[in-house]
Amino acid sequence: SMEPALANGECWLVRRRRSYRPRDMVLLRHPRREDLLVVKRIQRCELGGYWVVGDNPDLSEDSRAFGLVPAEHLIGRLVLRYRRAPRRRAG
Repeated sequence: SMEPALANGECWLVRRRRSYRPRDMVLLRHPRREDLLVVKRIQRCELGGYWVVGDNPDLSEDSRAFGLVPAEHLIGRLVLRYRRAPRRRAG
């Protein structure tokens, strides 16, 4: 739901914050399935939570489906993309 900004298999560093701004990409616990972590973009901040959306609205389950996300569901902001080092072969 976040392509082209994110692709499957990418690694990101997430930094915890006390406040977030519109356009921040954030890692959050899904409001209806708290065992599921998802990445969304904050569209706006409101009293009582954040309105989050996916970059691909046709493929995204976001605030249009589950409403405002409470601040305690936000884990952190995506700040740095990195690549995993290739595994060394034994021998």
